Amino acid sequence: MTGVDPEFRLEEVPFAALPGWQQDDPADLFPALSAILQHLRRGKPYRTGKLGLTASDLLPLLEQAESVDTSDPAASRKFFEEQCLPFKISLSSGNAGFVTAFYEPELEVSHTPDDVWKYPIYRRPDDLIDLDESNRPDCMDPYYAFGLEREGEISPYPDRGEIDRGYLDGRGLEIAWAKSKVDLFFVHVQGAARLRYADGTIKRITYSAKAGHPFSPIGRLLLDRGELDPATVSMQTIRQWLRDHPEQVDEVLWHNRSYIFFREADVESLDLGPIAAAKVPLVAGRSLAVDRLIHTFGFPFYIASQSLTHLDEGRSFARLMLALDTGSAIVGPARGDIFTGSGDLAGELAGTVRNAADFYILIPRGAAERFR
Repeated sequence: MTGVDPEFRLEEVPFAALPGWQQDDPADLFPALSAILQHLRRGKPYRTGKLGLTASDLLPLLEQAESVDTSDPAASRKFFEEQCLPFKISLSSGNAGFVTAFYEPELEVSHTPDDVWKYPIYRRPDDLIDLDESNRPDCMDPYYAFGLEREGEISPYPDRGEIDRGYLDGRGLEIAWAKSKVDLFFVHVQGAARLRYADGTIKRITYSAKAGHPFSPIGRLLLDRGELDPATVSMQTIRQWLRDHPEQVDEVLWHNRSYIFFREADVESLDLGPIAAAKVPLVAGRSLAVDRLIHTFGFPFYIASQSLTHLDEGRSFARLMLALDTGSAIVGPARGDIFTGSGDLAGELAGTVRNAADFYILIPRGAAERFR
């Protein structure tokens, strides 16, 4: 098998082994497959993950998808059955995979600051540089993909607390101003947002870069302190705790040293999801953020979780999805983040997803021979 890893293995299985496969309708994936094909034809291949699957491996699937009758769920499923072979991702630990969810928040903002609108959304600063093996100082953790360059010296960039306390003041980097520090923090966690201005204008922002520090979940901090119940922890319970303890908000938020910088993104259509790491619009309920060090964007994954029921009106979650995004908290071969859509309702759906799940990757037949 290509991409052998001691932490996991790929096991070929028949489509009949995918829970709920015959009930799934993957028609919503085809516009995204077409968008991926157009992106790749522009000469911008996706980075290859250590599993070894390449953008070239994906091309035959994308090209054949152009002629599928997506009005017939059976025809959509048959297309994947004919073009791909499913492989279950089995962890050597014996544990199941794990899914959470994310969404595109909608944030009220102002063009200018005042006593109410006082929390800035920042563009990428000029002194933030990309790091790799060629320029990262030996003393700096290899995790850091970004750093501060000042007078020819490279060091870690100021963290969330330092930036909140004014490190970037006066540089003209502000895209807009929010009135809630907590709401803006969760935009950082999601990595994208719709901005709604008082005059009715709607704009979009999406991830541009980050300060480089590891993501440290504040939910874990509150659990470790005994402030939250592990059985009920969710984005909603974290938000409620922050509302109930305003005097501790800064301390808790600054625990997550990671800080996100944004860029303004085109609003092609509010019916489309934001454009994320794979450079195509996300599809609500069908887009998956994966560990891009392992997996390559664009490949289909089938995710099945018996315990995840609130996304499908009480039915167990079982859907074919596309790997279209990534995130610093998404680490491992069977770890995924489900995009639930945009707005408050999508946030309510996303906030309580923390479920064991089985992961299957569908590999186009030409490439699958390397893994059999």
